[in-house]
Amino acid sequence: MKKSANARFAIKSWDEKPYSEGQDLPRLTRASVMKTFTGDIEGEGQVEYVMMYRGDGSATCVGLERVVGRIGGKSGTFVLQRIGAFENGQAKESYCVIPGSATGELQGLRGDGSTAVGHGMEHPFSLNYDLA
Repeated sequence: MKKSANARFAIKSWDEKPYSEGQDLPRLTRASVMKTFTGDIEGEGQVEYVMMYRGDGSATCVGLERVVGRIGGKSGTFVLQRIGAFENGQAKESYCVIPGSATGELQGLRGDGSTAVGHGMEHPFSLNYDLA
């Protein structure tokens, strides 16, 4: 039976650098982001994004995030696969727990979710999950 964990995350750091750009080409960047989760999910996350920016300012990103912490009173780690887009001032992402990535008391964790947020340093986060 799936459960829902509702939390918030605060961005502690965002370090983004271009690795490929040129005239009339989309700009490609890598971003290392550190987060703190509070609520039903407590802990820290570290995500590595690869991003592509278009000339109009919109962007597409993919990322892998390791979360170290607790969900529902159980502790361990897990990795989220993130896919997102930034358009019209809003970042939309869908994410899922990568099967086989969870450790500790979270081993067997499966889950997914999505967000749509504006600019800022703190955002809501929810995960629909089950623990096998």
